[in-house]
Order: sequence, then C-alpha cells, then structure tokens
Amino acid sequence: MTPTLLAVACLIVVTLCYGGLCAASPFGDCRKCRGMGHKLKADRKGRLKRGKDCRRCHATGKRIRVGRCLYNRFARIYRAGTDTPRPEGSR
Repeated sequence: MTPTLLAVACLIVVTLCYGGLCAASPFGDCRKCRGMGHKLKADRKGRLKRGKDCRRCHATGKRIRVGRCLYNRFARIYRAGTDTPRPEGSR
C-alpha cells in the first residue's frame, strides 16, 4: 500500500468517525468554560467562586459541533432550494 493511499484511507476513516460522532452527539462541551457554563473565580482568600456566565455558550455548557453546524447549514440551504410552491391543481 502506497503512503498516499494510506493517508487517503486514514482521512476517510477519520471523516466517517467524526460524522458518526456529530450524528450521535451533536453537542460538545464549551471550550471556553469547559462545560461548566461559567468561569471559576478565586476570592481574596483563594477559595473558588462562581464567576460570570459564559458568553459563548450562554451558560449552558454546551456548544454545537462544527460538523453538525455544517450539516444544519447544508440542510437549510437544500430545503430552501427545493421547497418551491406548486401551481394550483397539480400534485
């Protein structure tokens, strides 16, 4: 097996696995707040306190994956292009 063919096969496998992950679990943890929904802050004594709500995930702790976002966008474009109104009297 040539190195080029091996690289293409690995890319196909990784792409299919990521597609399956996006289909099975479309939401992942927010990278900014690490899935907590807020930042942790230390007070003057050094104890951890709850900080402000995360602006990226709107305090849910979840974000939509890139692959799922692309799928949603393509599906929306497809639906907008194929949902043309039919003339009266035709099926």
